Amino acid sequence: MDSALIPEGVKRCALWKFLLGLAVVGGVLVWGIIAMLLCWIKGLNQTNMNDYYGFALWIWADLAVIALGGGAFFSGLLKYVFGKDDLKNIINYAVLIGFICYSSALLILAIDVGQPLRSWFIFWHANVHSMLTEVAFCLSCYFAVLTIEYIPLILENRQIDKVPFFHNLGHNMHSTMAIFAATGAFLSFFHQGSLGGVAGVLFGRPFAYRESILNTIWPYTFFLFTWSAAAYGPSFTLFITWLTEKITRKKLVKNNTIYLLAKISGWMILTYIIAKSADTLYWVYQTAPAKGFNWDFFFQNNALYGKWILFVEIIVCGFVPGLLLVFKSSRENSFLRVAATFLGIIGVSLNRWVMVLQTMAAPVMPFDTWQLYIPSWQEVATTILPVAYGVILIMISYRYLPIFPQERELNPVEGADPDHAHAAAPHIGHEATVA
Repeated sequence: MDSALIPEGVKRCALWKFLLGLAVVGGVLVWGIIAMLLCWIKGLNQTNMNDYYGFALWIWADLAVIALGGGAFFSGLLKYVFGKDDLKNIINYAVLIGFICYSSALLILAIDVGQPLRSWFIFWHANVHSMLTEVAFCLSCYFAVLTIEYIPLILENRQIDKVPFFHNLGHNMHSTMAIFAATGAFLSFFHQGSLGGVAGVLFGRPFAYRESILNTIWPYTFFLFTWSAAAYGPSFTLFITWLTEKITRKKLVKNNTIYLLAKISGWMILTYIIAKSADTLYWVYQTAPAKGFNWDFFFQNNALYGKWILFVEIIVCGFVPGLLLVFKSSRENSFLRVAATFLGIIGVSLNRWVMVLQTMAAPVMPFDTWQLYIPSWQEVATTILPVAYGVILIMISYRYLPIFPQERELNPVEGADPDHAHAAAPHIGHEATVA
């Protein structure tokens, strides 16, 4: 029965190995669910958040996964608006990764609310003056878009596709996905930007505060957050693709597609980090002094938040991966390309870390001291929960859905009819669109 569900012409591991892997990751998932239920049943006193840390580990994880999931909306924009057709061979995986990241972000927010049964208050009693309201609306709408884009992949399962209704539904959904690509890019621009805008308007937190651009309502961080998600999101997609290839011991995407997305990501990272550097310099010489602070005041905690963290974010995890991906020789070197994408993931995660944790840790009053934060085990478990969930969804999707259109061609199954496989390839090649 299991073999009948696996895409035709590809090979998967034995069912017992698959179930064993699910059981191991499922154990981690159960640990996270127990912690989540404790937070819902007993309340947020299960965390170590306090008057200093109203935002903590959860919000960092939320911002990080949303940024890393940016490969979904940006890849769709490149494919369907800018006509980068080569990306059709990786776009299904970008959809899946984006779906995991955004559903994880919503799950984290549901835990952070503390009373999930009242989550509907966000929509029914919306605070129209709050950036977080706009984030909640756009995030929810974009997740709905990703869900619509993930459904055609499910409908391409061998057994589901045999049902005429589902076959026709999947085909018709593919033909209209470009509309969702444009819609998703629009929604992503605003919710990514608004997450940065929340930090930028914190007048009482000079470390995060930024002036508005051209006297508008948008601080510089609004655009930097969107830019960074579009830059580093594709790197995350590339890294997870490489990791999947190593685990499965198969080549899943041709190099020309990998090189193209890596090149685009490299230029986006390089231009972003130049803009980030300019923003930092302006903050050093204008913003911080105008608030009565020297910039190095915010980097006095050398153990956790010293000047080294600024160097790592901008130089090591900014300019280095950007340059490695821009130049052809290093981009086409497997080790250097993977190293660059990994550094990029660290870089954008570190950026979200300092904008959440360092913002709260830095003293802003003469009598204040650096406030350190150690998360409770419940916070750690619920932060790892989305990771386990994502691994499980990738395992199931890879086993039973035609995620990679080029897998048959790159990994012919011994004894299979090559003419039959070639004839069937266009059907499996239906790509899902990402917004």
